[in-house]
Amino acid sequence: MSRPSRILFVEDDEAVRNALSIELRAAGYVVQDEPDGSALEDIVESFRPDLAILDVMLPGRSGFDLAHVLRNKTDLLILFLTARDTVSSRLAGFSVGADDYVIKPVVVEELLARVRALLRRSGRLETEVLEVGDLILDEPARLVRRGDAELELTPIEFQLLAFLMRNRGVVLSRLQISSQVWGYEEHDPNLVPVHIGNLRRKLEGSGPRLIHTVRGHGYVLRV
Repeated sequence: MSRPSRILFVEDDEAVRNALSIELRAAGYVVQDEPDGSALEDIVESFRPDLAILDVMLPGRSGFDLAHVLRNKTDLLILFLTARDTVSSRLAGFSVGADDYVIKPVVVEELLARVRALLRRSGRLETEVLEVGDLILDEPARLVRRGDAELELTPIEFQLLAFLMRNRGVVLSRLQISSQVWGYEEHDPNLVPVHIGNLRRKLEGSGPRLIHTVRGHGYVLRV
């Protein structure tokens, strides 16, 4: 199995950095977030990201400056975040090697879609075969097995299980789950519990409980 895709996220706005880092991690990526690019070279050497998300307006070296350094040293993907929605700004970004551009204020679903598209096109998409204990989910084959049993899941149950497995050990709120699996920022309060219940019954037909409820917080998949 390949390792999860790794993302370096450089953004000086703490609220934006924290919020988007949470969403990226919830989507299954390994994220290192930084307020500036002062230690860029060391971070790239130790963290070895697949993709860098760079704010353009940063203290010290700008996102364009950081992209220039990265292009001279690596072949990683670069996505810019900026409030400047002008043709000249976009051209400047692409001239220093940007692979894509997202305008602020950032729509989370758009950012995740752009990130996934870049990683898919480059062949660096996150793990396609997921394994937790005796549970295996093969995304390309659309196959789920627990022990010796092959499980029949609906498409939404498959997506829900894949999301939980990518975030194994992480407590996920109903809103995080509905946002990532259904694309809803607001949801029917019964939507997630009903599908979690259906998925649990299928999984527990072949072994002990894997999806646990953390009262007041959400759900977590763990052995």
